[in-house]
Amino acid sequence: MTTAVRRGRPRNAAVDVAVVETVLRLLEEGAGVGELSMERIAREAGVGKATVYRRWPGKEALLLDVLRSLEADLQTPEPVGESVRDDLVLMLEFLRRRGLAKRSSAVLRAVITEIRSHPRLWRAYQDTVVQARREAVYEVLRRGMATGEIRADLDPELLADLFVGPMLARAVLREWQELPGGLAERIVDAVLDGVRPH
Repeated sequence: MTTAVRRGRPRNAAVDVAVVETVLRLLEEGAGVGELSMERIAREAGVGKATVYRRWPGKEALLLDVLRSLEADLQTPEPVGESVRDDLVLMLEFLRRRGLAKRSSAVLRAVITEIRSHPRLWRAYQDTVVQARREAVYEVLRRGMATGEIRADLDPELLADLFVGPMLARAVLREWQELPGGLAERIVDAVLDGVRPH
């Protein structure tokens, strides 16, 4: 049995970081997404345009990686699987911390605002990053239905909105409202009281 041999030089992670950091710097300096061409990004990063295109097929893919890099220190937690309540608290606490990070990071706010004004890019972000998080919540809820911790006659998507919605409303729609510690527990306990089997 033969193994495939990779041609060319291995990808240089330092170049990836340099390009992403360049985009962040340009956005921080006030450049809009529309002003950022792949050519400009390559020039500012000190690399060839072909180098950038080898890594990202276009600007949208690059900007998605930029947004992911801003959230890298807030990794989505893996559910433990022992208690639906504890797993839901873990997931909502992640959203609370992400909301606090967004409020404290002018760059993160700017990138998200820019991306939301570009429907295709926003859709790609929703389909990749956000949907994966939602699927994780659905999985926990379905497990709760199977174990009898949650009523089995409820729609998991609606349930997810009931649990996640209050945290998102405070973190995104009402940014002046506090996101205190213990908020995740209060939300989960309040909703669980209404969705447990009678």
